[in-house]
Amino acid sequence: MLLRKAVLFFTAAALIFAEGPRAASHPNLSGIWQALNEANWDLEGHTARPSPVMAMGALGAAPGSLGVVEGGEIPYLPAALTQRKENFAKRMELDPEVKCYLPGVPRAAYMPYPFQIVQSEKTIFIGYEYANATRTIFMEKREDPPVDSWMGQSVGHWEGNTLVVEVTGLNDQSWFDRSGNFHSDSLKVVERYTPNGPNAINYEATIEDPKTFSRPWKISMPLYRRLDKNMQLLEFKCVEFVEELLYGKYRQKPAN
Repeated sequence: MLLRKAVLFFTAAALIFAEGPRAASHPNLSGIWQALNEANWDLEGHTARPSPVMAMGALGAAPGSLGVVEGGEIPYLPAALTQRKENFAKRMELDPEVKCYLPGVPRAAYMPYPFQIVQSEKTIFIGYEYANATRTIFMEKREDPPVDSWMGQSVGHWEGNTLVVEVTGLNDQSWFDRSGNFHSDSLKVVERYTPNGPNAINYEATIEDPKTFSRPWKISMPLYRRLDKNMQLLEFKCVEFVEELLYGKYRQKPAN
């Protein structure tokens, strides 16, 4: 399994760097990074919560957080806020993470798993440990994506030392966190990756979705370089862990 993962990244790196060397004027974001916060539980500030499955005890509890939303509150439209509350109540059934679906953007950046950036002049590749998700950021203008997808289409450019990525063509299936914060298929995300020393990146994502929110809003957080000895992404093919959840109801005989 580790060999297949290594082949994926070495192949991606070979394809990317075959295009030419990275321009010296741009920061090098290549490396393995990870968010260290509670955003995947809830983007907004919240107190610690018990597990929705009482049998899990503290294992399923959510840690408290000051939140990562600028201004503190996501500006939902009234009907969307009602939907968000319903999502929260049914989060153990509806959260795409429970079923090992792809995380979408920006959630991929702050799930509790590392991800790897491989950078060149024309293309930047990001591989995420969670569900083997991947993205390619094209550093040249592209036509609009022909269909919506979980990870969308990413087109980037540099503004000084900041990598700016516009993500469009996202479907409406992903959530922002485990608390039911969601979006429609009109979602547009603009990410900003700004180095803060050699081992940290300031990450910002501006979310725009007029079907769901009354105005654009922003999240921000640091991402940290993983400095562990021999650090590498390991396989987390979580779909294998949820086969019974997804397909068990189709068994002719229930599993013991």
